[in-house]
Amino acid sequence: MIKNYFTIAFRNLFKNKGFSIINITGLAVGMASAVLILLWIQNEVSYDQFHENKDRIYEMWNKASFSGKLQSWNTTPKILARTIERDIPEVERAVRVNWTGSLLFSIGEKRLTVRGNMVDSGFLQMFSFPLLQGNALTALNDMHSIVITQQLAISLFGNDKEAMGKVIKIDNKDNFTVTGVVTTPPNNSRFDFEYLLPWSYLRARGEDDENWGNNSTRTYVMLKPGVNISGVQAKVKVLKQKYDKDEPTWEMFIYPMSRWRLYSSFTNGVEDGNGRITFVTMFGIIAAFILLIACINFMNLSTARSEKRAKEVGIRKVVGASRQSLIAQFIGESVILSFISGILAIVIVELVLPSFNSLTDKHLFIDFTDIYFWLSGIGFILFTGLLAGSYPAFFMSSFKPVSVLKGTFKKANALITPRKVLVVMQFTFAIILIICTIIVKQQIDYAQSRETGYNKNNLIYHPFTGDIEKNYLLIKQELLAAGIASSVTKTSAPLTQSWSDGWGQEWEGKDPNDKTDFYRYNEDEGLGQTAGLTFVQGRDFDLKKFPTDSNAMIINESALKVMKFKNPIGQIVKDNGQEWHIVGVIKDFILTSPYEPTRPMLIAGANAWFQTLLIKFNEQGNTADNLQKAAAIFKKYNPEYPFDYTFVDKEYEQKFDNEQRTAKLAGLFSGLTIFISCLGLFGLATYMAENRIKEIGVRKVMGASVAGIAALLSKDFLKLVLISFVIASPVAWWAMNSWLNDYTYRTPINWWVFAIAAIGSVLIAIITVSYQAIKAAVANPVKSLRTE
Repeated sequence: MIKNYFTIAFRNLFKNKGFSIINITGLAVGMASAVLILLWIQNEVSYDQFHENKDRIYEMWNKASFSGKLQSWNTTPKILARTIERDIPEVERAVRVNWTGSLLFSIGEKRLTVRGNMVDSGFLQMFSFPLLQGNALTALNDMHSIVITQQLAISLFGNDKEAMGKVIKIDNKDNFTVTGVVTTPPNNSRFDFEYLLPWSYLRARGEDDENWGNNSTRTYVMLKPGVNISGVQAKVKVLKQKYDKDEPTWEMFIYPMSRWRLYSSFTNGVEDGNGRITFVTMFGIIAAFILLIACINFMNLSTARSEKRAKEVGIRKVVGASRQSLIAQFIGESVILSFISGILAIVIVELVLPSFNSLTDKHLFIDFTDIYFWLSGIGFILFTGLLAGSYPAFFMSSFKPVSVLKGTFKKANALITPRKVLVVMQFTFAIILIICTIIVKQQIDYAQSRETGYNKNNLIYHPFTGDIEKNYLLIKQELLAAGIASSVTKTSAPLTQSWSDGWGQEWEGKDPNDKTDFYRYNEDEGLGQTAGLTFVQGRDFDLKKFPTDSNAMIINESALKVMKFKNPIGQIVKDNGQEWHIVGVIKDFILTSPYEPTRPMLIAGANAWFQTLLIKFNEQGNTADNLQKAAAIFKKYNPEYPFDYTFVDKEYEQKFDNEQRTAKLAGLFSGLTIFISCLGLFGLATYMAENRIKEIGVRKVMGASVAGIAALLSKDFLKLVLISFVIASPVAWWAMNSWLNDYTYRTPINWWVFAIAAIGSVLIAIITVSYQAIKAAVANPVKSLRTE
């Protein structure tokens, strides 16, 4: 019997090649889309889940009230780890990890700029990054030891097995001996390092301060097995208050590893559900609906051809076939088509994965050696086949033999209601995606068009490496003298990033209850000219004319509103035990997120610290030539280090990366949804044209025009699309309004977005249906009426 089912299935497959191709294509595209999204989701939910102790690892977080809001953040004092290990017995281990930084590695004539972290020696015992060589218990014990990844070992030594015991000079200063080679961190890990240096080296450099007010590192704790989490939370909560009497309301809490990637977004101290889980949920829904739409197409196309197999069903029932056996036969045919579509879907996924990885900035792949992939793949194909084949199987097996053999089983000149519902579902989801894609793109354009407050064109920055700080004045003079740059200054950070913020400043008339968190930024002189800042009061620093500007300060308009100075010039601000006199007020500029309001900002003068060189290229020159000439000057004064520049405008554009990816993915999948929906509409148009062939013949004999008949056949479909639009519009508005509520600066939701979606949907429907409608309208009526 099973052999007979296969024979019939393949016979029907080849007998109706056109519809078989459409069926297989629709299912394959739908399945491929779902697989791509599921690969992306699997990568997201698997972040850091490979660690053996993942259920016992937590990150230290703070929460405190600033500027009237309860804020949460995950940078902590460096002294916290040792304090936790001493004060909280439930903690088995605590480690610190500093911010990922780049260092110059030198081995003979070979030089590489490498990214990594300084960590406590217990890092490799807490986290599961297996050592290929070396001992995790001792690899980071010595101050001049270093652990490198397998990939870096190959780059440096040609073979990871040759790395142990080799000496690496870092930043042309200190020598470190390789004491371990670790597997390269996977792409689904928070930690993205090429080297690990011991924290004891940081301490030897005098950078391991015990200031409870300096939140500059991340602290992780591993709890002992079986401890009471609530009890640990209660002890952690009061740590800051216990050791820092100046912050009586400041609280700390531990945050589990399982929630780092997807849920770490807080409002007023609690998770707000706006983390990456929103993207996972959104794309999970998209995957489910795309697969459902593909299955709906199969149902529509199968039932559209049901008349061709009606007599087969009638005869089989007459000779004794049960309804159950017919259902099994039709579902079996569906599963066979699903397997063919599944194979094609895998081919499609493999072909588009490189482009999809580029779009999502991931390294997704299918592991064909994984038995779970094959088991889940077979299950996925069976599920799709059962879902797609269920309705056609039950529909066609319900035909009554007498009605079928008499030719009276068909409904009279009408679309069957379930099919109408299915088409409405398809286009509702497609229209929702169209509207959402347009609004996401609008929000990106809205934020990109926001005034930055500075001129980011022809502006580059370069980190202080090697001898740059020592030779700063010489580099600056040569860049200006050669006409390469029109202005040069040094700053504490790039113009697009905040590396320091703080509270507790003092000024005359300050409200004792004020706890404003200020961005801190430093420059020596000329930042206004270099970055094109706008001064609303006062001036920029000028050390030649005003030597006291080394202790001067510039504030932005937001800071002026907080301080409430009527005449800010000359006012004194105390910060970190130092007095600064205000010489200027600048217009607010965007330092961090273009989607958020600018924050109060303090720019300190030359007596501060610096880490970045900011260069404004001469706009009259050629950018490529300017870069080449600048590289030569840097080579002259900083010969051991590469010319490691970054364009400010390019880095600013990266602030929109997440939204850009979301828009592109939404656009991609809305396009696929429309394509698959059109296949379903085509199938339904085919069904209706066949179902009304005699009616069309009569109308033509009575004088109906081709245009009139085509309009008649298209009318019902346009009604369905318009119903879909009516349903989709409020759903899309609600979804996008909820999404936009996360942004302070948000685009309005305009009526014309819905108009575009409606017009576009109608046009797509007309184009899809018109082929079958016109084909039926121009057919010879004699052929259709001959049997009457």
